Amino acid sequence: MKPSFDILIVGIGGQGTVLASNVLGEACILENRTVRSAETHGMAQRGGSVESHIRIDGKHGSLIVPGTADLLVAFDLLEALRYRHYLPAGGRLVVNRHLVVPTSVYQQDLDVPDEESILAALADLDVTCIDAASLAEEAGSILSQNIVMLGAASGDIPLQPETLEEAVRRCVPQKTVEANTAAFRLGREKGAGAP
Repeated sequence: MKPSFDILIVGIGGQGTVLASNVLGEACILENRTVRSAETHGMAQRGGSVESHIRIDGKHGSLIVPGTADLLVAFDLLEALRYRHYLPAGGRLVVNRHLVVPTSVYQQDLDVPDEESILAALADLDVTCIDAASLAEEAGSILSQNIVMLGAASGDIPLQPETLEEAVRRCVPQKTVEANTAAFRLGREKGAGAP
């Protein structure tokens, strides 16, 4: 058994992957656990890919080796496909039912991928697909989709849900605490009941 629990959070610039990783780091601190993390931003400000590596109880290094992640949380379907190689066969994926088609698809006149074909390509994984946008709207802010996704994945994360929720309260702007805690709870409820 490896000593750390490794989570890769992926998305597109502006979706809140870094905030989500900060919440996990804060929760680790609250539980007095070691944590190693690293973010790769790329061209995030232009809708580029963003990845956050979080290693709970990690002792050596902050980057996750491809094929060894315990959990992949993807804020976009295409990002799930792009980073699936970080999971072992049958690995755990929690993905948002959201698709941002890159401009290059249109520029190069490529076929536009659809949700069904992407999920078919991920069928060998243990997948939970969440409609984070509708849950975030229900919570009171469409901007809380990242926290919905953390809630949906929280059952797979070796941290107490109460600690994660407290970390949300500490990391989000004060005026958004209510919407974000509601988003976390809705995501957790949906994640627990989703296939």
